[in-house]
Amino acid sequence: MNARLSAMHRILDRPVSLAGRGLLLLGILLLVLGATLPLWRISLVAPQYAEGLTLDMYAYQIVAGNGGQDLAEINTLNHYIGMKPIAQADFLEMKVIPFAIGVFALLGLRAVMVGRIMNIVDLGVLFLYFGTFSLGSFAWRLYSYGHHLDPRAPMTIEPFMPVVIGSQQIANFVQTSVPLAGTLCMGAFLLCVLLAGWQSVREARRDLR
Repeated sequence: MNARLSAMHRILDRPVSLAGRGLLLLGILLLVLGATLPLWRISLVAPQYAEGLTLDMYAYQIVAGNGGQDLAEINTLNHYIGMKPIAQADFLEMKVIPFAIGVFALLGLRAVMVGRIMNIVDLGVLFLYFGTFSLGSFAWRLYSYGHHLDPRAPMTIEPFMPVVIGSQQIANFVQTSVPLAGTLCMGAFLLCVLLAGWQSVREARRDLR
């Protein structure tokens, strides 16, 4: 047991391989690119809105379709069922996520320049925590919008959970929620981190034989 732990410690203390550094650089570029692209889209389609109403969620802003008019239209519809208005200022995540992405990019650059395999492990675990927290926070935000309804609203409907991924019927609307390019780029960053770790561990094992 002690021998295995010692061998693992030696591997984790090895420098990141050259191929691993290249994968990390690619991942950092994808992460930064993802911060500028839309992460998620929520759309509503109904007979009276055949072209749909859309909200694109970025790491730092909400962009509504139709030149920004869709957000006002959605909030008007939400008023009739007692749902609170959707406001960018309510999304604390949009202040935290850009900062977190900058931190992960710096940690990735550190691993590229002077990092060891343990730094890749730490980076991957922290990013998994971050991704889980972000998705959980998004789901909770949707839950809150759909469950905290004003009972004095003109229309009364049962509290509901807006779908996080996929489509569902809400009254005469079809609500669809899907990840977009920014989320895919961030997923690709995590994949690059995992591949960099795997490549570095494989090379370290070969060198230590």
